[in-house]
Amino acid sequence: MMADKQLVRVRGRFVEKVSKPLLKQLLDDLLEDGLLNDGETDSVLEDYSSKTDMARAFIDMVRKKGDKASRSMITHIEDRDPTLYSELGLTCGPPAAAAPQRGQDWSNKLIPVTDSFLKEKLNSKDTYQVTAQSIRSRVALLITNRNFTDDKLTRKGAEKDEENMEKLLLSLNYQVVKYNDLTGKRIDDAICEFAKHPKLKSTDSVFVIIMSHGKREFILGVNHKAEEPDEFPIDNIYKYLGSQHCPALLNKPKIIIIQACRGGSGGAVLVSDSAEAPIVCDNVSQQRREENIVGDSIRHVHKEKDFISLLSSTPGSVSCRLEDQGSFLIQYTVEVFNTCSHQDDIDELFRKVMQRFEDFPSETKRQMPTKDRCTLTRRFYLLPGH
Repeated sequence: MMADKQLVRVRGRFVEKVSKPLLKQLLDDLLEDGLLNDGETDSVLEDYSSKTDMARAFIDMVRKKGDKASRSMITHIEDRDPTLYSELGLTCGPPAAAAPQRGQDWSNKLIPVTDSFLKEKLNSKDTYQVTAQSIRSRVALLITNRNFTDDKLTRKGAEKDEENMEKLLLSLNYQVVKYNDLTGKRIDDAICEFAKHPKLKSTDSVFVIIMSHGKREFILGVNHKAEEPDEFPIDNIYKYLGSQHCPALLNKPKIIIIQACRGGSGGAVLVSDSAEAPIVCDNVSQQRREENIVGDSIRHVHKEKDFISLLSSTPGSVSCRLEDQGSFLIQYTVEVFNTCSHQDDIDELFRKVMQRFEDFPSETKRQMPTKDRCTLTRRFYLLPGH
């Protein structure tokens, strides 16, 4: 059957079942294919207030353009929402010649989740609970150290990282609590204060992003000098947001991203986030305490549960950034999250960010982020556009 005839056949069910985010995706796809122009896509988005009216206008506009446009639309439905494609009983032969191969393209904006995928994950026992209310209550902490007392440590390009990460978090519905140029003590205070944020009780997750210079176990504050260290212990993040000190985040994913060196090895770099190298760090011993607990209402929970962290480099090595574009870790994180968070859980998103570093844009410099202290017991999906 000709593709435009198929659209006539499924018109009613398409209007009923298609989601608004999917409609916007399909409009973008056909605009990219050159089968719709800006005026046509704008008319669908702006001239109709309800989703059903938008869907009717869209499918009628496409089918009237004939088999090529209709076939391209069907191909994109299959690609973006296979469940809807199957429910509508659509079939498609060879892909339309004009359809681009987008497999390796990275999106510069967030791709929204489909209704079918959303329904599947909301009903899954293997995923952390996400609701419309919890998404509205999302909150994130973003700390960026750019300007140091020692001018030689100024992190040029850090402002670009801050801009890119804040934009990503806002698009994922996280309210961003933002700080700039903090000492180690003020970083500690900021995380303590964040652990008391009123939205933590109703959020489904939190992000904590810290970007600065670093050592293996420390983030450096802006007053750092070789003779007068200004340091924040990374372990304190897990302490302050863990089960004992922050019960509001019990059983909720706590996603940590740290853009900072963990030492000075690795040779020459574009711009090093390592304040000094080499540095020897003392390990802080962890004290263990056991208590006898009486009472049915009290239960043991692990003090460091439901965390996942992405650190910008392996232990003892540097991380890199470009002064005009920011760090590679933040660039790749934004690209991967924009492109894949509508279908991948947070663990897979981090793996894809790490994979990007296999093709590092330098013959002599290497960097490899690492996932650390992952204690997630289920899959966490960001469900963008929900």
